[in-house]
Amino acid sequence: MDLITAVVLGLVQGIAEFLPISSSGHLAIFQNLFGFKALGEEDMFFDILLHLATLCAVFVAYWPEIKALILEFFTMVGVRKLPRGQKPDRLSRRMIFFIIIATLPLFVVLPIKDYVEGLKNNTMFIGFALLATGGLLFASDRLNRGNKDLKSASILDVVLVGCAQAVATVPGLSRSGTTISAGLARGFSREFAVKFSFLMSIPAILGAFVLELVDLFQSQIVFDPVYLVGMAVAAISGYLSICLLKFITRRGNFGGFCFYCWGAGLVTLILSLIK
Repeated sequence: MDLITAVVLGLVQGIAEFLPISSSGHLAIFQNLFGFKALGEEDMFFDILLHLATLCAVFVAYWPEIKALILEFFTMVGVRKLPRGQKPDRLSRRMIFFIIIATLPLFVVLPIKDYVEGLKNNTMFIGFALLATGGLLFASDRLNRGNKDLKSASILDVVLVGCAQAVATVPGLSRSGTTISAGLARGFSREFAVKFSFLMSIPAILGAFVLELVDLFQSQIVFDPVYLVGMAVAAISGYLSICLLKFITRRGNFGGFCFYCWGAGLVTLILSLIK
């Protein structure tokens, strides 16, 4: 892999992973239509590393919340002892429980994982999926503002958002866009919908990383130092994308992203037809 390819794909991953425009769809477009790709299994391995880099951006952006969740999880399993008189963090425990519940629907996708991953080579499908993502964002932008937060959200709310995340494993459907839209449809406040979407991505990305690493374990792939450049670009641009989405969330307007997804979807369909 050359340096330019690593930088371009890292930038695409970092921007599109957290903005509601589908990182998997954009990576597939750049790899299949514009030739920015490695060879064979190296391409998949680099994709995994880019997702891991953007996960680092989530940790940086939400470190206080994540630190509290990690400490409370260790307390729950008995690894960490609380000082005398200190009570468990009930809200952190509730968030941990919600993240676990929201992750469970992903196990339904495991039997068809290879088929879902194969869709990234079908740019026509990705074009239509981007159009669908735009439709979701357009609809969510017109929902009444909800006020549900960590205290008032229900298990059913979390299950449905988790199901949205499972559906969004399809390339071209934005994971963040789909889960945020599902949260808003269930009455989440915009701030909580965005935060929960990012926090629930942690086990999803880690799980995908482990699964792909197992698949590639027996492959003879040599780590190219240029991968580190792509990972650094993905992590930095990912963090900036999270900051941008937080700013947009406070304004309460996702409309611009729906028009972008519609435009990107149409361009993808056209390029797929003429290629």
